[in-house]
Amino acid sequence: MLAHNTRSQLKSRPPVLEARELSLWYGEKQALKKISISIPDKEVTAIIGPSGCGKSSLIRCLNRMNDLIDGVRVGGEIIFDGKDLLATTCVDVTEIRFRIGMVFQKPNPFPKSVYDNVAFGLKINGIRDCLNDRVEAALIRADLWGEVKDRLKESALSLSGGQQQRLCIARAIAVDPEILLMDEPCSALDPIATSKIEELINELKKLYTVVIVTHNMHQAARISDGTAFMLSGELIEFDNTKKFFSGVGPNDKRTHDYITGRFG
Repeated sequence: MLAHNTRSQLKSRPPVLEARELSLWYGEKQALKKISISIPDKEVTAIIGPSGCGKSSLIRCLNRMNDLIDGVRVGGEIIFDGKDLLATTCVDVTEIRFRIGMVFQKPNPFPKSVYDNVAFGLKINGIRDCLNDRVEAALIRADLWGEVKDRLKESALSLSGGQQQRLCIARAIAVDPEILLMDEPCSALDPIATSKIEELINELKKLYTVVIVTHNMHQAARISDGTAFMLSGELIEFDNTKKFFSGVGPNDKRTHDYITGRFG
């Protein structure tokens, strides 16, 4: 069957980030196989697929996080702001990771105060002016300010799991990234905390482009504009989320079988 790597029905915003023929190897094992995908600006793109299909590997490529793993090789292109992010001669990886932020599966606050967690990226990026205002603004955007405004000097580790995850989101957006990558950000959270994160994502897309990896197809249906289905390191289909999960359904039988629970 042919892979459908573009949206056939969705009139999306212009792409802000594009992968072209992207391949990835961990040593001798190939994890991604010539993936081409355009991520629309100010939309939520969900990436779904069974465990081990390459979802996390893909988004970790998009801001060069896979550079931190020994034995990784990458081929193809990732185009952002007119540059190929895989071209080592003209790319500042630190700048990339500020402009393309990442939120991980498990909350990972630093063993610092709530305030210092949010201010961390600002400080190491040399941003010192109006620091208090910037920290407050990030916490407000992460829907956390009301819960922590009197606890800014307390350890971030004293917060609940859901609060810690929203703190990590605040830390990521404090430096005003253009794109926010989220790798199963709700998998370690209870349903109430998950609902808050989903509501937050719907607000965040007004300001940022969001790419979220999720195993939860109901979550993808609730919060995303477009959904990409991956299988065995390949991008099988990328289309309008409403079409994916409606009576119309996906174009590819493998996608249909996955979202209807026939495998995975």
